[in-house]
Amino acid sequence: MLKKERQAYILHKVNLHNKVLSAQLCEEINVSEDTIRRDLQELADQGKLIKVHGGALSHSFSQVNFTSSQVYSLENKVSIARKAASLIKDGMFVLTSGGTTIMELAKALPPGLKATFISGSIPTVLEYMNHPNIDVIVIGDKVSKSSRITVGAEAINQIKRIKADLCFLGINAIDLKHGVTDNDWEVVMIKRAMIESSQKVIGLTIAEKMDTFQPLHICDLKEVDMLITELNPRDERLLPYHQAGIQIL
Repeated sequence: MLKKERQAYILHKVNLHNKVLSAQLCEEINVSEDTIRRDLQELADQGKLIKVHGGALSHSFSQVNFTSSQVYSLENKVSIARKAASLIKDGMFVLTSGGTTIMELAKALPPGLKATFISGSIPTVLEYMNHPNIDVIVIGDKVSKSSRITVGAEAINQIKRIKADLCFLGINAIDLKHGVTDNDWEVVMIKRAMIESSQKVIGLTIAEKMDTFQPLHICDLKEVDMLITELNPRDERLLPYHQAGIQIL
């Protein structure tokens, strides 16, 4: 693979999954760690990603305030958010993870909605606070600098004391064999706790993340009640997930 192709591949992975690990890129592209390190540094110097220890982050994932132009596949995420917002009823208690699709959900909430939203995602909490009628509960603990979400034992304990009506889970990767996966251990632990504390788990993902997987397991498919993508629910790409027992919206 030529350098230009290699860097295009890396940038696409960063945009798609918000975060990439150097070791995983080495394996996928079959090049040395030094080569990946140089590529990441060049892309960072060009302002296309943020280089961190062990990998890289997308700009939209790592900032509290970001512009729409920085959000990958924004139109599809807006479509997903509108579908998700239609499921929320007055009086509900709703747990949400972080990520750009969840941020679009926060923006899509109807002004008249009266519900309680619970999250440790700093950007999302700030967006919820702009809503005229919803109550916001912030999950507190250490803040992950890379994901802008609260993590750690105290955050998990707080989530375990909640019995939410809905959990909206931003999905980094999902496939039939591995279930829902991610690449950040602290975020994985938070998402597991959210799943356990919710009556209904709704996964939000652009279709491009389907049939992909990351190194860390969050849950099996059977623990996801509903999957929302930008696709028509009858799209053939969604059929295997429907056959696995997941409701498709």
